[in-house]
Amino acid sequence: MAMEYESNNWIWDGVYYCPRLFGGLMLTAALLGLSTTYFGGIGLFPLSYVWSDSGIFHKKKCEKKRIRVYMDGCFDLMHYGHANALRQAKALGDELVVGVVSDEEIIANKGPPVLPMEERLALVSGLKWVDQVIANAPYAITEQFMNSLFNEHKIDYIIHGDDPCLLPDGSDAYALAKKAGRYKQIKRTEGVSSTDIVGRILCSVKDTEGGGDHTSTLLNGDSGERCHSQRAQISQFLPTSQRIVQFSNGKGPGPNARVVYIDGAFDLFHAGHVEILKKARQLGDFLLVGIHTDHIVRYFIYFML
Repeated sequence: MAMEYESNNWIWDGVYYCPRLFGGLMLTAALLGLSTTYFGGIGLFPLSYVWSDSGIFHKKKCEKKRIRVYMDGCFDLMHYGHANALRQAKALGDELVVGVVSDEEIIANKGPPVLPMEERLALVSGLKWVDQVIANAPYAITEQFMNSLFNEHKIDYIIHGDDPCLLPDGSDAYALAKKAGRYKQIKRTEGVSSTDIVGRILCSVKDTEGGGDHTSTLLNGDSGERCHSQRAQISQFLPTSQRIVQFSNGKGPGPNARVVYIDGAFDLFHAGHVEILKKARQLGDFLLVGIHTDHIVRYFIYFML
């Protein structure tokens, strides 16, 4: 009985992995006047021998191909807009490969980055949606680099946000990917950017130096109004439980899990934060992170200055 079950495994593999193909074979048998019981016993060996050798029901033939997507960026001063972009990119495929643009390319196209390559790599690698990182990626998708993505890294689609990405000459940095039909677009997260964060920092420093409410004595023209406007426009990105769930893996600690807790302000998230969170995670089975409120952070900063 056991031997008969094992010999019929190819049938059930066919039904499970290739239902349409197996159904077609059964229909053909019916049209030829063969009884379907023929496939369950009598005469089974010759068919199973031929079909198993031909690999017609081999699992790899019917398995769905894993989609690999690529997204690049400077990822300077990593913020939740970057995280949301990578989350959306990963949702468009099974594996996400991220290119981190080189310092030289950023300088040539946008100006000097705040964080060097090593720190930006650490930040990107620490995100749970990222499966692979390519260092020193070009700012523009050249034909040579695009062929490398398709052939060497097996990339199926190149991803970018819906905001324009223009080169110094005004051309589209992703024109070749779009022309090749291998481009997909995600929605940009409004209300935050690395440039905006730098502006907030400068405004915060000027406020501190000017005694908080006397920024007008330090800023000329409309700069003071711009600082106040920037604070007022800070995006409320995580106000709902639905948005929080999108960033969560939805898993809690098991009944016997060792829970580790760590807290902090985590302002201007950097490579040091990534490293300490990794070390904390290694101390247990489940890591719980607490984030201080704005009020608490301001209170301690006031007493430290």
